[in-house]
Amino acid sequence: MSQTATNRGMARNVALYPWFKFFQNLIFWQSVWFLFFQQELSASEALLLYVVYDVATTALEVPSGYMSDRLGRKRTLVAAMVAGLIGLVLLATADSFAIFALGQICIGAGAAFASGTDTAFLYESLVADGRGGEMEAQTTRAWQFTLTGLALSAVTGGLMAGVAYELAFGAAAVALGCAGLMALRFTEPPHADGDKVGLGAQWGLLRTALRQPVLLWLFVLSVVMYGFSHVPFVFGQPFIAQAMQAGGWQGDAPIVSGAVSAAMMVVSVLASLVALRLRRRIGLPAILLLAFGMQIGLIGVLALTDSAIAIAVLLLRMVPDSWTYPFIEARVQPLLSDAGRATFLSLQSFAGRLLFAGSIFAASLIAPTTGTMAYADIRATLAWYAVAGLVVFGGLLLASRRVEIEKP
Repeated sequence: MSQTATNRGMARNVALYPWFKFFQNLIFWQSVWFLFFQQELSASEALLLYVVYDVATTALEVPSGYMSDRLGRKRTLVAAMVAGLIGLVLLATADSFAIFALGQICIGAGAAFASGTDTAFLYESLVADGRGGEMEAQTTRAWQFTLTGLALSAVTGGLMAGVAYELAFGAAAVALGCAGLMALRFTEPPHADGDKVGLGAQWGLLRTALRQPVLLWLFVLSVVMYGFSHVPFVFGQPFIAQAMQAGGWQGDAPIVSGAVSAAMMVVSVLASLVALRLRRRIGLPAILLLAFGMQIGLIGVLALTDSAIAIAVLLLRMVPDSWTYPFIEARVQPLLSDAGRATFLSLQSFAGRLLFAGSIFAASLIAPTTGTMAYADIRATLAWYAVAGLVVFGGLLLASRRVEIEKP
């Protein structure tokens, strides 16, 4: 391929990437999945199905990163969309726990294939097009498209679920099909033959990367923030259901859950508009720790009250991601080699998912095996998360004074 054709391909990648993220994140089932599972099964089984998803994703995280580094970003992204589509079809037609679990495994595989590969694809496309310095801006733009997709699909998914929960899963399958077609139009970023190394050499690259204090600090932060971001995602829906039941509006829980999720994404889009300015004003370490502190505070509030007013606090759930995701990616990507970039990012996701899945499994052991999840059960679980978060926050704060987190 000529240099001109390569540049055109890379420019097309960068232009298409935000739209790919938009369609990938038309997750119409996001605000009703727990309600759906709990309706078909039980609260304990609903939590176990999330564990199945997380375990499947966790098991495939590192292998999928290796696959991406060896076989290419484009092929891996196409595989991600196909796996996710199959999983959604299974969930929409499931009639037993086993089929639900198989659908969750397929969706988990799709998430694992895309994890790390998508941002590696964007960074390498920018570098190949001579625009590597735009990573923060382009990642922020793609994040805004992601949040817009999540917002639109959350409210419409809640309305669909008011008719039939299966409609939300079917619509999400169509959206993933569109994302897959866009991935087929991508051009693989160029790699030198020497950039593709064997499994043993890649583990050597990972060990070398984690010896860099800044990468280790960001690795730990990313791992714990993944879990704390998903705690309200898992427990927010039963929390809303309980709050609505107290007011006698339990039948409207799917619509309210969808509306809350949509408003949450809108708030996060607005937060992303000021993220670059805030990052420049207070610095990278401060904005990252501020975001983690917000996650802990949100969980603490939900643990203190089951008032419907507390639902408003859930609107802040994605703000910490808007204030960390683009900046962590832009800081980490240049410190990694092409040969091990996706593998490192997948290992990071692997650790986050493994830690969170373990905590959810522990929560499922105390959840009711019949009926819905009561607020007393939710409160006990969230309180433990808040305490653990404060301990980790203190450790990261102390370490941040000794690590050069900001670019020199």
